[in-house]
Amino acid sequence: MGANAKISAPDEPQSPARGVRSALPPLRALLAFEAAARHGSFRQGAEELGVTPSAVSHHVQQLEAFLGVELFQRHAGRAVLTHAGQTYAQEIERALGIISGATGLVAPQARTGRLVIASGPSFAAKWLQPRLPEFLRAHPGARIRLSTLSGRAELESARFDIAIAYGRPPDTVEHVEPLLVERLRPLCSPAFAASANLRHPVDLRRATLIHSVNALTWTEYLRGFGQADLQPANELWLDRSTMAIEAAVSGLGVVLESEILAAEELRDGRLVAPFGTEFQVETTSYYLVRSGSYRSGPYGRLFESWLREAARTPA
Repeated sequence: MGANAKISAPDEPQSPARGVRSALPPLRALLAFEAAARHGSFRQGAEELGVTPSAVSHHVQQLEAFLGVELFQRHAGRAVLTHAGQTYAQEIERALGIISGATGLVAPQARTGRLVIASGPSFAAKWLQPRLPEFLRAHPGARIRLSTLSGRAELESARFDIAIAYGRPPDTVEHVEPLLVERLRPLCSPAFAASANLRHPVDLRRATLIHSVNALTWTEYLRGFGQADLQPANELWLDRSTMAIEAAVSGLGVVLESEILAAEELRDGRLVAPFGTEFQVETTSYYLVRSGSYRSGPYGRLFESWLREAARTPA
């Protein structure tokens, strides 16, 4: 071997920290995307983050450029998650939940004096968040963190003081009480109801049925009203009630939903119940759950009382 020869060292494995960091997207863009996806709105996501909707839009575009895929479909001033966006939003929400849980484990003082409320994302966006200003005005010293649950199973692992669970929690979860009765019925835009001439559930054979995750499936609903063999014209599956409601408002079809989440759209006439109240199903769907490690200070009981009263107040 010559004097000037160089011995090449074997490739050193890249450190996990460097490898993970090089694959991370811009964190501000990630948080902007998560907020916009959770609320189903750039505007509401911007309000949560304290920035402008255009800033959220810019961050989302930055994230899309980093990933090389489109996360939202933008048309007519609306932004709807693509299939890739839905998948990414679910995984990012889970990852942020892990980070939040890890932070609480090693830094419990970070939550001192803060009331942590957890619920499903659609309920948080459509029912709870619009009502929170009333509680905050009545209790100026309250500090609330609103987090979301992707399913009932998280009630046993997520960190919260009070949760609003959709569907009866597992028997292993303690401190549970019924909170809200849900009346589910077919809803659609007035134009769609007229064009499909919807007068009876049998007429749904001319409609697109929009499926989402709720206490009653379309199959169960149709079977209950003697239409087990009904074949709709089309079907559309969406992951969240917020998306399904918006799809119905846009005239894409008929969604099986309740006034709990669709109250605003029913109130302003963007949605109607083509069969009235005759063909509706009533069920207790929402439950108040108090954490076994409940330690929320004076505002916990106040929030529970306020929540029960809000649940009794018509939408």
